[in-house]
Amino acid sequence: MTIEVIKTKQQHQKALQRFEEIFLAKANTKEGKEAQLLALVIKDYEDKHYIIETPDPVEAIKYRMEQMHLSKKELGEILGYTSRVSEILNRKRKLTLEMVRNLHEKLNIPLASLIQAY
Repeated sequence: MTIEVIKTKQQHQKALQRFEEIFLAKANTKEGKEAQLLALVIKDYEDKHYIIETPDPVEAIKYRMEQMHLSKKELGEILGYTSRVSEILNRKRKLTLEMVRNLHEKLNIPLASLIQAY
């Protein structure tokens, strides 16, 4: 298969099908090298055509709380303000810089999510 930049949905589908066929190929084989190149052109196409928006800060916090089974009280301890948790989760109060830092460091929430306007 000749690998080219993917420009259409049909080319994308064809590339995905071929990638599935050779996915488990060993790295330094002909098919392994083809799989590596296909992965790159597929990723390039998907990055341009299937954009996933970064969640707003509140949604990112709620998602991480759910993942980590955190209570509001535990989130308050992380934020440094237990009395502010409900206001933040209900979008009545904005995050402070200190809260953003704590959420990023302790819950590993990406800064890009935390600093967005909401």
